[in-house]
Amino acid sequence: MGGTEQTLDALNSGELQSFSRRMRQVVRLSIPAILAEVSSIVMQYIDAAMVGSLGANASASIGLVASTTWLFSGLCMAFGTGFSVQIAHLIGAGLAQRARSVLRQCLLVGAVAAVLLLTVGVWISGPLPVWLGGAADIRGDASGYFLVFSLALPAALTRHTCGGMLQCSGDMRTPSCLNAAMCLWDVVFNSLLIFPTRVVSLGDWELTIYGAGLGVTGAAIGTALAELVTASGMLYLLCVRSPSLNLRLGGSWKLEKDCLWTAVRIGIPLGLEHVVLCGAQIATTKIIAPLGTIAIAANALGVTAESLCYMPGYGIGTAATTLVGQSLGAGRKDLARSFARLSTLLGVVVMSVSAVLMFVFAPQMFALLTPDPRVQELGVLCLRVEAIAEPFYAASIVCAGALRGAGDTMVPSLVNLVSVWGVRITASVLLAPRFGLLGVWIAMCGELCIRGVLFLVRLFRERWLHRELLHTG
Repeated sequence: MGGTEQTLDALNSGELQSFSRRMRQVVRLSIPAILAEVSSIVMQYIDAAMVGSLGANASASIGLVASTTWLFSGLCMAFGTGFSVQIAHLIGAGLAQRARSVLRQCLLVGAVAAVLLLTVGVWISGPLPVWLGGAADIRGDASGYFLVFSLALPAALTRHTCGGMLQCSGDMRTPSCLNAAMCLWDVVFNSLLIFPTRVVSLGDWELTIYGAGLGVTGAAIGTALAELVTASGMLYLLCVRSPSLNLRLGGSWKLEKDCLWTAVRIGIPLGLEHVVLCGAQIATTKIIAPLGTIAIAANALGVTAESLCYMPGYGIGTAATTLVGQSLGAGRKDLARSFARLSTLLGVVVMSVSAVLMFVFAPQMFALLTPDPRVQELGVLCLRVEAIAEPFYAASIVCAGALRGAGDTMVPSLVNLVSVWGVRITASVLLAPRFGLLGVWIAMCGELCIRGVLFLVRLFRERWLHRELLHTG
């Protein structure tokens, strides 16, 4: 409740006039979102480290389908964003009753979307590793992992959607705490499902830890169970406990054309953006697959290691979506402009510091993820190349979050299409035969720099400030 009230009070009272107060507001909302994003990456580290201890083949089997799992997760996020941005504008305008009606419509449409995603995921889980060019010895584990992931997609859609709505209502703390708790659940479930029963020595004591010994499939089941527990908590706290979106406070279950069309206008370009980005990841996987198991494992673990650096940017971008959306809903374009720029500045600074730390501690990061020295050596080299692009990557992430708050998703999607496919994939095809996996990461580094510049141009031209997302009057 406090997050929503403080943001709205500050917007309506004119309190946010000075630079320092506006920056404090950005930081106040960013910190919980950053912690939520970092906690999700910690969970990926846990999965990668646990599975990595089983060998390079186990890491490669998950890495092979990782880009496809990101695609489906991105579609879940795109669906929720189409409705949650409307929530931000309506709450900013003081129209909580209409916001609750948007939530109800989202729940109805979301049930259908969840079934569709699950059906498609289960259908492609068998042939997917073959389509991606995976070696025969990792296809079985890769297929099993993706099948379990697909069965958990309704929970993932619920978590993304409910978390996004809580955040856009101004409540950053609740989804952050639940996402952090998901890491703990993941550790518990993974430790019970990945490894067989074993005896651990603690000084003079011996402790028997029971386990199912399911390996890669156990990692998928553990993560799915953690997702289910978290999604259930998120749904309850949104629909029953949220001060502004609580379903007991009233609202309409009737599907409204304007609400659904606005969700489509926001969500479809965002969904296509994820298709573009994850399609590029899949294409990259196809480029890397012929390079061998070591390259696949190093690439997958390198992406996981790098994510600890860029996830703070996504947290700040989430805060920017809320602040820009509520400011425009309240009719304060001046604050929307200021919050967008301050958020971008904060993101660039934070990720620049993270990039330096990533460059210095890359060997230690990879040592935590895999015991294989060949994977470590190649992964560290790629990670240090990527550190150069992180400030520009930060600009693209946070700018996209700010533009999303204004409902501006089509142009950013086109920017991603041109940048990723026109620059990254083309350069990867040219560089991979000569430089191997390092060539692919050099191409990625150059593309991220170009993308960051393009997003900054879009932000500072300010056409997004004059978009009419929905009528709040």
